Amino acid sequence: MNATNVSRRRFLETSAVLGGGLVIGLTLPLRGALAHSKGSANTPPVQANAWVRIGPDDTITLICHRNEMGQDVHTSLALLVAEELEVDVDKVEVKQAPVDPVYVNALLGAQITGGSSSVRDAWTKLREAGATARTQLVAAAANEWKVPAADCTAKDGVVSHGDKHRTYGELAASAAKLPAPTNVALKKPTEFTQIGKHQHRLDTPAKARGKAIFGIDTKAPGMVYASLEQCPVIGGKVLSVDDSKAKSMPGVRAVVNIGEGVAVIADHYWNAKKAREALAITWDYGPGVGLDNAKIEATLKEGAKQDGSVIRQHGDVDAALKSATKKVEAEYRLQLLAHATLEPMNCLALVSDTGCDIWASTQFPQGAQGVAAARSGVPAAKVQIFPQFIGGGFGRRLDVDFIGQAAAIAKAVPGTPVKLIWTREDDTRNDFYRPASYHALRGGIDAKGDLVAFDYKFASASVTNRMFPGVTKNGLDPLMTEGAIDLTYDIPNERQRVVIQEFGLRVGYWRSVSHALNAFAIEGFVDELAHAAGKDPVAFRVTLLGKQPRQQAVLERAAKAAGWGRKLGAGKAQGIASMESYGTHQALVVDISKTASGAIRIDKLTYAIDPGIAVHPDQVIAQIQGGAVSGLINTLTAKITLKEGRVEQSNFHNYQLPRMNQMPKIDVVLMPSGDAPGGMGEVGVPLVAPAIANAVFALTGQRVRTLPLADAKLTFA
Repeated sequence: MNATNVSRRRFLETSAVLGGGLVIGLTLPLRGALAHSKGSANTPPVQANAWVRIGPDDTITLICHRNEMGQDVHTSLALLVAEELEVDVDKVEVKQAPVDPVYVNALLGAQITGGSSSVRDAWTKLREAGATARTQLVAAAANEWKVPAADCTAKDGVVSHGDKHRTYGELAASAAKLPAPTNVALKKPTEFTQIGKHQHRLDTPAKARGKAIFGIDTKAPGMVYASLEQCPVIGGKVLSVDDSKAKSMPGVRAVVNIGEGVAVIADHYWNAKKAREALAITWDYGPGVGLDNAKIEATLKEGAKQDGSVIRQHGDVDAALKSATKKVEAEYRLQLLAHATLEPMNCLALVSDTGCDIWASTQFPQGAQGVAAARSGVPAAKVQIFPQFIGGGFGRRLDVDFIGQAAAIAKAVPGTPVKLIWTREDDTRNDFYRPASYHALRGGIDAKGDLVAFDYKFASASVTNRMFPGVTKNGLDPLMTEGAIDLTYDIPNERQRVVIQEFGLRVGYWRSVSHALNAFAIEGFVDELAHAAGKDPVAFRVTLLGKQPRQQAVLERAAKAAGWGRKLGAGKAQGIASMESYGTHQALVVDISKTASGAIRIDKLTYAIDPGIAVHPDQVIAQIQGGAVSGLINTLTAKITLKEGRVEQSNFHNYQLPRMNQMPKIDVVLMPSGDAPGGMGEVGVPLVAPAIANAVFALTGQRVRTLPLADAKLTFA
């Protein structure tokens, strides 16, 4: 197949057959800002394949199909290409991909950055992209020199044969005319010279010097600003507005009713915000006006009485529970959470006669294109998305509501770029919240102290039902079963079920999605079972991992690294938790202590991580550390509460993130097994809550089954 005879549909069909692999020889049309690159105007860069572009000046560009939000996807994905292309990763420039089906994430089914999937999805296709480009460059040189390609070498951007040398840039045009190889040999892990080695982040210089452009940094000539007053009850709409006072204020250009709110457009942001405060709006609050946390909890608990859909099942759980020597039952609950990204939602939009241009921090460019088209009235084919660096995603920027709002506002002033900026209060009160959840568990222990029965039921709202309804089938949302369906413990009689129970509030994917929900309940309950069996929590888990050598290895390594089992001083304790998530095996030991005032101090987190192949080890560690912070948000004090349908929290004073003085020491032990890479961006999150809760039990004898732990009258130093 090549660019002249392949349709987009045919390309996608063939990609699917090849398991998402690269189809070589396809030259993609580039649009907008992406079409500009280095190189002579008379000798444009050559698109070797969908991911690699080589300029006549030897510039090598990765067309990066995933968005950068702190996880350093630019360096990690560039490493995959550079390793096989035989160039140093520092020589690879990174340009963001346009919206195009070729860049669909095969693991998620859309052009999405999320699910700790960027490296896992790219592991084969980007190495193939680099190897294919290298193979064609070598073939071009061999043809020129009339020598066998096998006698030529490619290294550091140069193809050589004896005393003959050609740079990649010199060969790119002739290489692009050659037929693409049907198969390319990829390096074995033992041959890697860059993957798995220490690397500096490619984006560090730009970020350190303040040159990196995040969504909130974007500007355009003639740009004006918008501030949007939204209904205080999510889902409500405008009935009427008196905007006379706002329109008379300095700098105001227009007032626009977009349905869910009223926007003020002004020359400067402060003018827009102050005029917004002068609006007099009458609202239709909608059906959410009576919602509060007590109703949500009651709805979930009632929903859990349903049979639910089976996640996994084997043996006879009911019979095993009936005959068990000891039976343990527990209920676990988790709270609503906001994403609290440090960069609040914002978007620059331009609607004109030629189309609609969007500059935004987004994890979902396809969704951004669709919503911008719908709300601007511009055909999707004429909507261009320019993704920027993301100042915190955590799943919030999978939703594109703020992009649609910006497009709707910009439509009112055609030809003028409009920058919509939410305040922190807007951001906190108009989120798509991590769903609250209710978990009912039963377990049975036999006379020998072995776990013989495990019964688990989980009730929560489904994010996927809202965003991708076709994915949920037979009552099973695959993004609700994570952390349960991949349970590593071998239990002779096991049943796990899920109940999709909507409770009247929009919900969104929050970093680690259902892994954090299920891990808190399951790992807390397994700890309860260990104590009921009279066994050490580590030893109890080890006996259940005989068929999971990678998981057993990280559990034992974390325990050893943390000094599990040593004699602890007065007022000190440890807790442990263990799971596989996103294809990565991990275990975590938490050390805590009690201060003189009686507060609990979290002293240390010790992780053992088997990521398969750690493509960029430094960033693997950084992601675990960052995930630990999110885990502490989930664990300690943060929660979203509603009163009469209104979110009560507004800013960081009452939706608290961990402060620097609350951060424990974090040790990460990497144990790369050499298997295919697992995900990393969310892996550090799920085990924090159960490990801390288990440590609290060891320290105080108080078993905490509800998050945040502050609700259990626990004070943290």
